[in-house]
Amino acid sequence: MTAERTTTAQGAGATGSSLRVLVCGGGIAGQALAYWLARGGHRVTVVERFPALRATGAQVDLRGQGIEAVARMGLLDAVRGRLVDEPGVAFVDAHGRRRATIMANTSGKGRQSLTSEYEIMRGDLVRVLHEATKDDAEYVFGVSVERFEQDADVVVAHLSDGTSRTVDLLVGADGQGSRVRRALLPPGAPDPYRRVGIHMAYWFVPRIASDSDVRDTYLAPGGRMIMRRSHNPAETQVYFVLREESEEASAVHREPVERQKRFWTDRFRDAGWQTPRFLDGMATTGSFYSQEVLQVRTDTWSRGRVALVGDAAHCASPYSGMGVSGGLVGAYVLAGEINRHPDDLTRALAGYDTTLRPFVDEIQAAVKPRLLRLGMPESRPAIGAFHSVTALACFLHIPDLVARYAKEDRGGAWQLPESPVAAAG
Repeated sequence: MTAERTTTAQGAGATGSSLRVLVCGGGIAGQALAYWLARGGHRVTVVERFPALRATGAQVDLRGQGIEAVARMGLLDAVRGRLVDEPGVAFVDAHGRRRATIMANTSGKGRQSLTSEYEIMRGDLVRVLHEATKDDAEYVFGVSVERFEQDADVVVAHLSDGTSRTVDLLVGADGQGSRVRRALLPPGAPDPYRRVGIHMAYWFVPRIASDSDVRDTYLAPGGRMIMRRSHNPAETQVYFVLREESEEASAVHREPVERQKRFWTDRFRDAGWQTPRFLDGMATTGSFYSQEVLQVRTDTWSRGRVALVGDAAHCASPYSGMGVSGGLVGAYVLAGEINRHPDDLTRALAGYDTTLRPFVDEIQAAVKPRLLRLGMPESRPAIGAFHSVTALACFLHIPDLVARYAKEDRGGAWQLPESPVAAAG
């Protein structure tokens, strides 16, 4: 296998080398990586297993360094134009009465609260990134990487449509269940998943008049939580969250959708509040998704000419508040190292790890399973105590003061490196 590398005046490295890069996964991290690599003068192909752009999914947010990464892409105004108006988070009882409300921090200082100033539907963010990359990168839909082989010069990626691609670099941006990661890790490597004993499902239902823009959070006995948030005049998002450590709960997310729906119905049918409405909506929705809340932790983000980015490398879980931001930052750092050292991928990928690892450690360490369990009480008295403490804290404006005067957001003091595209680019 031999590489045929060209040079370009727009190349980000000192030699102006242009690499052929294949990105497996057309989600947020994969498209962000394509954005920066294309501007570094590289020839980027993105393969996505879905037959079209996967512009779907629930509400996500940007925080800290993720906001800065979008700003450096020049896309912050485009993102602002698609934000969901979610002014705060309310904790409600079984009658829908608000016991406490924590508002978003819109001061521009400190850290984001439970809801971010930058809330956006995943599909809208995907579309913003695609619009910014579609003319500079090749997109191939309905195709995934089945396997690959590499030597010192190139990677040959064998695709699901029976074709193959010979490239200089293969990047797995294929999510927390990454097939590229499974092939990359050596035999006997530790399980990359850190489980926290929590499971989540979400879907959309028709919006009704009582659904406000404030996110409602309801706690039910048995370590159960229901969240309702509305992102447009017609639709409301429903989230069921469950504390459970069982083989059945971990396995159900790989079962057919109807089996998943039966699981969630069985666990929540007696939960109270608006559960009957939400279960009725679940039966007919086309947007249902079920997952285990977990982190991806591995010491290996690359081997040879194959690397991982985003959730495939370091999923921080939804409870970090930094999942999407982490993917954007990881793509930014990886592209920067490749653009600076296109003729020395060993150095580039080592620099990616060294630079990004402290940030990833910070956002992953913020997820503390014991604290998560405290926020999902098992008994009615414990739920009542949670509401009382939260109501008192809100009455004293403690969440607002903590957010406004915090010195750092959830990503800590770690700062983005210099631009991924050199001045000559």
